[in-house]
Amino acid sequence: MASLRATSRGSLLQVVKTSVAAVISWLVCNLALGEPLPIFAAIAALLVVQPSVNQSLAKGVERSVGVVLGVLLAFAAQALFGHSSITVLGIIVVALLLAWALQLSPGSATQIPISAMLVIAVGATTRGYALNRVIETIIGAVIGLVINAIIVPPVLVGPANDAVTRLATSVADTLRSVAGALRSPQSGEQLSDLITRARQLRGLRDAAAAALQRADESLMLNPRRGQHRRSLDRNRRMLASLTVLVTRVTGMARALSDNYDVGLTTDPFVASMAVELDRAAHDLILLTNEQDVRARPMTVEPPALTSPLVIGKPDARNWVLIGSLLEDLRRVREEILGGTE
Repeated sequence: MASLRATSRGSLLQVVKTSVAAVISWLVCNLALGEPLPIFAAIAALLVVQPSVNQSLAKGVERSVGVVLGVLLAFAAQALFGHSSITVLGIIVVALLLAWALQLSPGSATQIPISAMLVIAVGATTRGYALNRVIETIIGAVIGLVINAIIVPPVLVGPANDAVTRLATSVADTLRSVAGALRSPQSGEQLSDLITRARQLRGLRDAAAAALQRADESLMLNPRRGQHRRSLDRNRRMLASLTVLVTRVTGMARALSDNYDVGLTTDPFVASMAVELDRAAHDLILLTNEQDVRARPMTVEPPALTSPLVIGKPDARNWVLIGSLLEDLRRVREEILGGTE
């Protein structure tokens, strides 16, 4: 049963828009073509109303191309082989092979044999069936596209911004966790938990990238795209910096987990590194708030990162680990400070 249900309920507005498009398509075809049951116009409208105007246009073209190719294929089959069960079965195979040869999308690939079968099965006894089917489909697709563009086209910049902010917050939390591991002795379980949380950052990064992609699609052909484009560009730049930070923070957690020594907590240079990691986390949150146009802090808080940390001679037992952490910290600092310039 879980496969039958979505993880979240869709927008009620999308349901209303789809219903309006289907009803209008039905009425227009009923009046203009005299069709008592213009089912295919309603089907086209139902399929074309998508979460974004750009996707609606793609669905409209996809369905229309599939219908036209299916009708042409059916006409050719009728002229050559007439009406029979063998013809219908043969047209299915030929239609699928044609879609494969043309590298059509799955929507067009299934629409071609469906249209061809209906033309052969129903069109044989109904005059003008094939032509009316093409006209119905085009009318339904056009009306679905227009309705989706007119009635509050969806803008997905907000969810994208939330996904980027969620990633930045998680990166900052992981930086603080690494700093805590450098200050106090860690058990094997604590180190394992640290590397697990660090590895989860990649999933959050991929989710943020997917959210930005959906937001970009929602702005294409959208009348309201101008007022949201700047926010999307800021989030895209922020994600580029966070991608580098995810790599560096994951490397820190892995190096600490693989080479941890309790003597790190007594090294004064390591304590200084922990302070810089906390400052980096602090400044990353500041940078995220600056990118988020909805975040309006009452006071302007200054960055906490200081001049680059210099370590003269690390402990001989941990110099490899300390050197690795220092290099990752340097890159983290460059990304954060570079984003505030």
